[in-house]
Amino acid sequence: MRVLLIKTSSLGDVVHTYAALTDAARALPDLYIDWVVEEAYAELPRLHPQVREVIPVQLRRWRRTPWARNTRQAWAALRQRLQQPYDVVIDAQGLLKSAWLMRQTHGLSVGFDRSSAREPLAAWFYDHKVSVSRSMHAVERSRQLVAAALGYEVQGAVDYGLQVSPDRACQGSIWLLHGTTWPTKHWPEGQWRALAEQFAAQGIQQIVPYGNALENERAQRLILGLPGARLWQPQGLAKLAAALASARAVVTVDSGLGHLAAALHRPVWGLYGPTDTTLTGLYGPTVTNLVSQHPCSPCLQHHCALQKKPRPAGWPPCMADHQVDDLMHRIPVR
Repeated sequence: MRVLLIKTSSLGDVVHTYAALTDAARALPDLYIDWVVEEAYAELPRLHPQVREVIPVQLRRWRRTPWARNTRQAWAALRQRLQQPYDVVIDAQGLLKSAWLMRQTHGLSVGFDRSSAREPLAAWFYDHKVSVSRSMHAVERSRQLVAAALGYEVQGAVDYGLQVSPDRACQGSIWLLHGTTWPTKHWPEGQWRALAEQFAAQGIQQIVPYGNALENERAQRLILGLPGARLWQPQGLAKLAAALASARAVVTVDSGLGHLAAALHRPVWGLYGPTDTTLTGLYGPTVTNLVSQHPCSPCLQHHCALQKKPRPAGWPPCMADHQVDDLMHRIPVR
C-alpha cells in the first residue's frame, strides 16, 4: 500500500506523528509512506525507518513571493510530484494549507472531520472524514487518525520508532533547551543560569543549543565562565538528533526540541506554564512534565495578561513557579 502523509510543520507537530507510523508499519507490513513536510524540517521524517521519500515544500516562503519565477517553478514541480498515484493520502495537520496540498494529489483523501480539525473548513476537502476527540494528546490524535485511514486498531503504548545512532562525543551531557516561541513559555533566564551553575559545581557536562542570534546571545550568558559547559551550534536537525540521543538528561521548556528528546527516549523534564500538557505536553515513558500551580495556568496565551511594561525579571509568573532546587532534587546527577 502506498500512502502519502501531509504534516508540514512545526517541529513538535512532526515529532508527534512518528508513533502513528510505527503503529501502521506493525499493522501493514507492505506499507510505503511518503511524507510532505516544510523544507526546514525535512531531515526529521528521515529519522523514521518507515518513511520512503520526503517531499519538501516551502509554503511559508512561497506565500511571501507568490508570483516570483522561482516560486512558480517550484510549485509546478511540486504539483507534478504530488500527482503520482497513492492508495491513501492522509492530512494529519487539519489546516487549510495542508488540505490545499491534498487537493493536488490522487488517492483517497482522509483527514479530521469538522469537529476534530484545527481549522474546521479543511474537512470539506476530504473524501473520508475521521472524528477524533480534541481532548486527546496530539500523539494519540495522530495515531487514531492514521489507524482509521488505513483500517486497523490502535494497540499498545506509544512507540516513536526512531532509528538514530547516538553521537558518542556528547555522551553523558545534560542538555538545557531554553529556546521556545511564545514569550510566555520562557523560563526566566536567571533561573536557567542558576541551574547551570549548580550542574557545573557538580562537574556535570552541559550542552546548550541555539537556533538564532537571540538564542545564541542568551545561551552564551547561561554558560559564561562555567567549566564543562558548551554551546551546540546549528548543524542540522539530523546531527542534533544524534547528539540528543546520547543525552544523560534534558531540561526543556515547551519546545520542539523537547518533544524530539522525548521521542528519542531520553529522560526529559519539561517546564510548563501557559500550555496544556494533556494536549501537547512531552509524551512518553521517559518524560516528566512539571506543571505550574499558578491559578491562571494553562492560559494558552502568547502574552501574559498580568504583564506590566517593562517586563520585570522572573516573568511570567507561571514559569517562575518552577524552582531550581526542585529540579536538582528530581534529576539524578550521579
